[in-house]
Amino acid sequence: MSDDYVFEGPAEAPAPRDNNPPLSISELSFALKRTLEDRFGHVRLRGEISKVNRHASGHIYLTLKDDKSAIDGVVWKGSTRGLGVQPEAGLEVIVTGKITSYPARSSYQIVIESMEAAGAGALLAQLERLKVRLREEGLFEPGRKKPLPAFPATIGVITSPTGAVIRDVLHRIAERWPCRVIVWPVVVQGEAACGQVSNAIRGFDAPKSENGTPDGPIPRPDLLIVARGGGSVEDLWCFNDEGLARTVAAARIPIISAVGHETDTTLIDFVSDRRAPTPTGAAEMATPVLADLRYAVADMDRRMVQAGGRLIEDRRTRLRAVARGLPARPEDLLALAQQRLDHVSSRLGSGLQRNVALHERHLAVTGGKLSPALLRTRIERGQDRLRGVGDRLASALQAGVARGERRLLQVSARLSPAPLHRRLDQREARLLAATTRLDAVLPRRLERDADRLAALSRALATLDPGRPKPGFARVEDTDGGWITSAAALEAGQAVRLVFGDGARPATIDGGDPRPASPRAPAKPKPPVAGQGTLF
Repeated sequence: MSDDYVFEGPAEAPAPRDNNPPLSISELSFALKRTLEDRFGHVRLRGEISKVNRHASGHIYLTLKDDKSAIDGVVWKGSTRGLGVQPEAGLEVIVTGKITSYPARSSYQIVIESMEAAGAGALLAQLERLKVRLREEGLFEPGRKKPLPAFPATIGVITSPTGAVIRDVLHRIAERWPCRVIVWPVVVQGEAACGQVSNAIRGFDAPKSENGTPDGPIPRPDLLIVARGGGSVEDLWCFNDEGLARTVAAARIPIISAVGHETDTTLIDFVSDRRAPTPTGAAEMATPVLADLRYAVADMDRRMVQAGGRLIEDRRTRLRAVARGLPARPEDLLALAQQRLDHVSSRLGSGLQRNVALHERHLAVTGGKLSPALLRTRIERGQDRLRGVGDRLASALQAGVARGERRLLQVSARLSPAPLHRRLDQREARLLAATTRLDAVLPRRLERDADRLAALSRALATLDPGRPKPGFARVEDTDGGWITSAAALEAGQAVRLVFGDGARPATIDGGDPRPASPRAPAKPKPPVAGQGTLF
């Protein structure tokens, strides 16, 4: 027997077969995941958003619910920008995506690819919640709104470059207040509209250095108009964007919102500095009427001239009244004073003599009381006091000089000619500005007065009876005197009729004027032989 057939003990029994092998948890989870994704690869769900969580990675986790059920949802970072509306708790939306599972928690969820509001009611509810939040932040407060400039030099218009809105705005501004208008073209509908309008506002509101001004091609406007024509709630929804509203509120340039018709209201109407019912109304709100300003200036000029004339006439009247109160001769004013002077001067000599005699007596009495010893004592006492005072005065002078030197050093350190130069420069600038305004006003005033004088001269020439107009005549008597009424004429009187191109003699007839005899009707011409009549 060979070694190939040698058995060592009994053979092992074969293992029993299992018709239901066990699966691991991971195998089951991924099998369910594939089944869900294959079966529900594209679904649309309608529900209310709750528990919105924006992760630091950029993903958004939320929950969709209705009155009976709920499902978790996720929006990956790359899909957040393409959403029609941004997720917000309490908003009813319609989402599109695929159903999948999360094996780590054995739950299913929807991966959202697109999201839109479930009708206009949901959009308006979202808008109301946003209004409440912005109002609580103080963006609607009247105190933060900026006043519009009275006379704008440059106006920026943010709107679509095509359509009737830009033509209406430009036409109305040119008609009322011709000024520089800069149009920033943007789209005013769709997802890109809010971003373009925000960029336009920030571009206009940027400091001058960033725009390459003051000598660059884009000066900073004094006023901005954001305009768009009317439309549905969905068409105007881009102007309800929170980012656009905050950009309008943060702008340093006054902004007029002119979106839609008078009944249309968007979020930027509340944060802008002024709301206009229509784009044309925004143009009228932003600009004054040049003709009205010219009329007002002319009226104030006329009133100023009249007031000046009345003031001069009042001063002239008061001067005449004062002059009437003065005497006829100026010498009468000095007559009484001269008389009193003569009377006093006549007593001056005797008074001086009496005064000298009185002082001589007082001197004699006082001299009798004086003695050399008394004088020496007083002199010595005065010298002692003088030396003491001199010593104190020297020390005081030295201390005062030292203090003065210290104060002089302190004051001299603070003194600078720069403030004086600044004041002189300011006065010189004001003088130059006043001279410029005067040079600009005087030629226009002289030109207006010359035009008025020429018009009056033409009117006087047309009314001059010395040169009668065509169709008129001047009646003179034989001596060349003008006759201005019928009562000054007599029957048979010789007169002279002067026309614009010459004169003719005439005689006044004393009879009543005879009515002109009616003309005889023209005889009809006989018809030509061989030709019939049509009547």
